Formats: sequence, structure tokens, C-alpha cells
Amino acid sequence: MQKIQMKTPLVEMDGDEMTRIIWKMLKDELILPFVDLKTEYYDLGLVKRDETDDKITVEAAEACKKYGVGVKCATITPNAQRMTEYNLKRMYKSPNGTIRAILDGTVFRAPITMDCLKPSVRSWNKPITIARHAYGDIYKCQEYRVPGPGRAEIKFTDENGNVTFDETVFEFKTPGVLMGTYNKDDSIESFANACFQYALSTKQDLWFSTKDTISKKYDHTFKDIFQRIYDEKYKAEFEKLGLEYFYTLIDDAVARVIRSNGGFIWALKNYDGDVMSDMVATAFGSLAMMTSVLVSPDGNYEYEAAHGTVTKHYYKHLEGESTSTNSMATIFAWSGALRKRGELDGINELVDFANKLEQASLETIASGFMTKDLALLADMDKKTVCTTDGFIKKIRERLEMLLA
Repeated sequence: MQKIQMKTPLVEMDGDEMTRIIWKMLKDELILPFVDLKTEYYDLGLVKRDETDDKITVEAAEACKKYGVGVKCATITPNAQRMTEYNLKRMYKSPNGTIRAILDGTVFRAPITMDCLKPSVRSWNKPITIARHAYGDIYKCQEYRVPGPGRAEIKFTDENGNVTFDETVFEFKTPGVLMGTYNKDDSIESFANACFQYALSTKQDLWFSTKDTISKKYDHTFKDIFQRIYDEKYKAEFEKLGLEYFYTLIDDAVARVIRSNGGFIWALKNYDGDVMSDMVATAFGSLAMMTSVLVSPDGNYEYEAAHGTVTKHYYKHLEGESTSTNSMATIFAWSGALRKRGELDGINELVDFANKLEQASLETIASGFMTKDLALLADMDKKTVCTTDGFIKKIRERLEMLLA
């Protein structure tokens, strides 16, 4: 068949370990045979980040702003063990955190649901979408390992040099730890607008939760901004469509979510969204069965797999052992990016291809061919466990049938 032509490049961000292996497999089997793929490539593997002092991550984020659509492989955020393993110059921050801070967007994560995959929470019969603020908080914090006795203080100096806030955080008598986090009103406003707009476009209720009873300035600011924007801009349209905007404390929200039937958007601050999106994904089946897209207020999109780099399978792969690694989240990252590129550039063939790629992937699982993690979960009589590359090749067979 004639390859589908692209007009504008995608920003392609490669990653680490087993997901890097899968990345190449997917391109070779499921994309390059059918699409004349145009990308601006950035290697965000840990080795390259170390070589460039992490400048390549910033360059990739700026490219996303230039071209409007990016697709990212899973990457390592190094800890002390990784520092030694990779002989790194320093302990680099999360590349996802860096990219999100530059794009200043909201991450929407939703489970890939199938009839054969029953949620662990029995009452859930509709997907739950996590809307995660993707700016500031712990991901852009300043931390300090307190060596011994001393005073920790928080101070704010305005642009005229006046100290307008100066308070003691804690009088340390022993060693400890210290952290300072921040956020911005305009970023919180962008987060709120994105959540309300997404709820209206998908016709779903929106829940939002923080801990404003304890965090009476930081979390309460989030609550107040959401309520103001809802009242001023979205309340009438929500009521017209019969939708609900609901705020509650995060501990109450967790209990309500577990008792719910699903079918709503749950908006959360950055760290809360990081944790709860993994909980929701796992309860619906697998971390590898979740879509993730960062939407910035100026209309840029970055698609990614919501899981890690599957280190255990990578070491097996290096030893020549066969693996059965689920590639669904990475496939849906590519399909999401290709679909959005097609929509923005008016290429209907590219949109159709992305839809058929997802259809072929889901139909492959529904027909009984799947990776080991899904075989343990799927409610089916006949299941065939595929290797990592075997699963991708089964999807290609079905994709060729759909495209024919």
C-alpha cells in the first residue's frame, strides 16, 4: 500500500531500557510500513541526558512547543542506585517533570478498558479519568538535608526588595530534611480551565480534591481558584448539560471513588495525580493499559506511556531471555500523537490509521492473544501468551487486515 504522507513532524522522544526496545519494535512493525513518518528525534535515554547535562530534555520540550505534538517513551528518573549504575555526573530530575514545567499543562490519564478485563473494584463499570496538574509542587521543589541543629526559615522578598513574609518553619535539634515547594495562580487557572473544558467535551462530571483543611494557604488556593473559574465561566454550561462539579477533601474523595461506578474525571494536584493515576490504572487492570496525554494551555500535546521502563524485563532481554512485556500504553501514545497530528494538519488518512491501530490492538487481545500480565487478568476461556515481539506481530497481522 502507498504510505500515508505527513506534513508536519512529530517530536519523538526516545527513552530507556525495555520500553526503548519496544519503541523500536513498534516503529518497525506498526508505523513505518504504513506511514511516511516525519519526526524531530530526541534521545532522552539516561546516557544521552548525562552527556548533555540534561539540556536535551529542555530542547525536546521546546520542540513540542514549536511543532505542537510530541510522543515520549518511558524514561529513568535516577536515584542513588542509578547514579552508580550509569556513572552519572549528578542525580537528574524527572524528565517528565522538566517537560511538564516547560509546557505548563494538565495530564489526562484514562484506562484502556475491555470487556475481558474486569476492574478489581467491583462497582466500577465505567472508566475513571485522572486529570493531573503538571506544574510545580514536589517536582520542582528545593530540598535540603539538614546536617544538625539550626533554624529553618521561609522568607519572601518582593520585587522592591521588601521582606513581606519571614517565618520560622522549624527549630532543628537533630539532623533532618527540608523541602520548599511552590505553584503559580496562572498555572492553577490553566489547570482548572483544562479540566472544565475536558469535562464539557467528554460530557463527564468533574471531581476535584485537595487537603485544604490542613494546607490553608497552598491547597486552599487551588480550591478557591477552581470554584471562582467554575462560577464565572462554566457553571451555566455544566447545569445545562446536567453535569456536576464536585469538590471534597482528598481522603473523602478516595473513599467516594472506591464506592463509585466510575465514569467521571478526577482532578488532582501534581503529586496526588501521580499516585492516584497508578492506583486507578492497576485497579482497572494494568499500568500498561492506560493512556496519558499532556495538554498545555496554548494548545500543545505530549503523549506518553504512563508506566516505567520495565527494568526487570530489560535485564532478562540483555541476558537473551524471552520477555512478555505489554506494549499497549506505548502503542496508544503513538496512536494518540499520530491522530492529533492528523487532526491539526487535516490529514484524515492519518487519523483513520491511528484509529485502526488502536482497533487492531484491542481486537488482538479480544481474540485471545496477549502478554503475560493480561493473561493473568483476562476473563476468557482461551488465552495465548505472546512474547513481546510476538504480540506486536499479531497486532500487525490484524492491522494489515483492517487497512486492506
